[in-house]
Amino acid sequence: MTSLRFVERLRDLVGGVEVVLSDIWGVVHNGLESFPEACEALHTYRKQGGTVILITNAPRPADAVQRQLRKLGVADDVYDAIVSSGDLTRSYVADHPGQKTFWIGADRHGTVHEGLNVVLTPLEAADTVICTGLFDDETETAEDYRPMLLKALDRKLPLICANPDIVVERGDRMVYCAGAIAELYRELGGEVIFYGKPHRPIYERAMQLAAERRGRPADPRKVLAIGDSVRTDLAGAHGFGIDLLFVTRGIHSEDFAGVDQLDAASVKELFGHPPRALMRELRW
Repeated sequence: MTSLRFVERLRDLVGGVEVVLSDIWGVVHNGLESFPEACEALHTYRKQGGTVILITNAPRPADAVQRQLRKLGVADDVYDAIVSSGDLTRSYVADHPGQKTFWIGADRHGTVHEGLNVVLTPLEAADTVICTGLFDDETETAEDYRPMLLKALDRKLPLICANPDIVVERGDRMVYCAGAIAELYRELGGEVIFYGKPHRPIYERAMQLAAERRGRPADPRKVLAIGDSVRTDLAGAHGFGIDLLFVTRGIHSEDFAGVDQLDAASVKELFGHPPRALMRELRW
């Protein structure tokens, strides 16, 4: 590839595409408001016979994600199903009943273990750590957790990361996510188990849901992922062997200010493995 151009419309890319795996935060909404044109694009694609699975690193189960989408004005008919890193984390908790767990995260993420057999304990008594995010992502950074993580490391506790994202867009600000804490723990030498993009299990689950909706498995060559993160969306799609439409208005927006075409050197520097196409905002 010598260059990579922006495209204006999703309809120019989805000929022959049976399934779209779309990121949510940064593509469909920014945490405070939804993007009407993105919602319209996914809805129109579905009306023409395509299947849309929303695939998100939200540390909450799919039904909680759906409730948030409804509050932000994203209609149910925009997508066929949702799979979240919270779903996979709940599966881990369910597979380890009665495990003594130290939980790092805000109260709003409590749905990740709600109704499951888990024993929440202080760090000193825990057998594992589950991180769904920061206690206060408005004011804290991962560095605030260094003393706590050093104690966990001293006890050789595994850390389960329910959201591999480092940062996420909230309105016009960037706030830190569980991935920032998990990466610091890994740098310190701790064991981390990640659930969500770019790791394979969340894509496998999304493809399973797509097959259930369509009545047959989808050919990966006829699947298009959509996302705004090089580290999670692009790396995950590449690792799973599917194409990605990269939306530049999200967390990497500063890298694309005033750019309408990327040369080969810029593509390699920004992406490593190039996406199929670039689009500023998702629209039909």
